[in-house]
Amino acid sequence: MASTLTNLLYHIVFSTKGRAPLISDDIKEPLYKYMAGIIRNQGGKTIEIGGMPDHVHCLARFPARKSVSEMLRAIKSDSSSWVNQEKPSDRFAWQTGYGAFTVSQSQVENVAHYIRTQEEHHRERSFQTEFLNLLKKHDVEFDERYLWD
Repeated sequence: MASTLTNLLYHIVFSTKGRAPLISDDIKEPLYKYMAGIIRNQGGKTIEIGGMPDHVHCLARFPARKSVSEMLRAIKSDSSSWVNQEKPSDRFAWQTGYGAFTVSQSQVENVAHYIRTQEEHHRERSFQTEFLNLLKKHDVEFDERYLWD
C-alpha cells in the first residue's frame, strides 16, 4: 500500500497533581482550547475535551507518526506551562501518569457525550471509582497501590 491510512481514536484521562482542584471555571475553557491547539499542532484532531476541577477527559484522533506517550508529553507539558503563565500563583501541574483507551468509530458519540456530561457522572461517583471502572471496562491490568500517587 502506498499510503498510511489510520483512524487512531483515543479517550485520554489524566488528573492534576495530587488531584488538586486547579482547573477553575475561569481557566477551564481557555485551557481546553489551548490543549486542542496542542493536539492540532501535533497533527491530531480533538473531538471532545471536558472534565472536572481535578481531571480532564479528551477524545482525540492522533496521527500515526506520533505515539500516545509523545502526544501526552506535549499536551501535558505545554498546557501546564501555559496555565502557569496565565495564573502563576496556582503552581499548576499534572500528575505523572494517564489512562489511554482506544475508541471504535462507532462509539465516538457515546464517548463524547460521556465527556460532555462529566459533572453529572461525578454527582454519583468519585474520580477514583470512574477511573477504576474505565480500567476494568477496557481490561487493563493494574496494581491499585500505584494508581493514586
